[in-house]
Amino acid sequence: MTQETAEGLVELRSMTVLRADREDIELRTEDGLTLVGELALPAEGPITGTLIMLHPLPTHGGFMDSHVYRKAAWRLPALAGLAVLRFNTRGTSSPRGRSEGEFGEGITEAADVRAAVDFAVSRGLPNRWLVGWSFGTELTLMHGADLDVEGAILLSPPLHRATDEDLRTWAATGRPVTALVPEHDDFLTPDEARERFAPLTQLELIPVPEAKHLWVGERFVALVHEAIVERVAPDRAPLPHAVPASMVE
Repeated sequence: MTQETAEGLVELRSMTVLRADREDIELRTEDGLTLVGELALPAEGPITGTLIMLHPLPTHGGFMDSHVYRKAAWRLPALAGLAVLRFNTRGTSSPRGRSEGEFGEGITEAADVRAAVDFAVSRGLPNRWLVGWSFGTELTLMHGADLDVEGAILLSPPLHRATDEDLRTWAATGRPVTALVPEHDDFLTPDEARERFAPLTQLELIPVPEAKHLWVGERFVALVHEAIVERVAPDRAPLPHAVPASMVE
């Protein structure tokens, strides 16, 4: 349901979907698996940047449609000119389908991350950034430092699998890394994160008051999207809270 403001604009609500060119895609990994996903592109205008989204833990309900990512694909192509590439890592299912293979504890998923970045490169998608959430931050930190990306954004990093050596590897690249750490995270609070992330010397750590690991609530979804756009496409920030009706699907 949409609701118009006094100015005739439509307020962005939890289920608002904005116009974009959406394509079901398949990624092929170096070990022969087919992964299912979606690429959402701006319906008009230039592509300002590319978000390669690595989802939360699939054994605990994470998949390409996890709500922050689904809403990014619904909104950010239109609002910020961003290409949003979402996919299911190996063995993960969603309404889009099931990716081949089995969950690999974050190890064999290295091939999945490479396949996603290679796909973005092959499509000529510019200004590529890895965006990891929870388990997706582990994949980013463990496997992303040597890939063709500009930087990384981490949402609710637990640092369960990524090691100090992984952090030092990212540090050596000099590329920007931002971590949004919820005040009430179940796994790593801001104070703990400052200590644990010490080897990643260029890290920008952003504590988020009142937030929890899953970023439930439109206020927190909007905050995450704003932080992403500020780093990937700063000329398109701040994001609007209402849009012309012609932008709504």
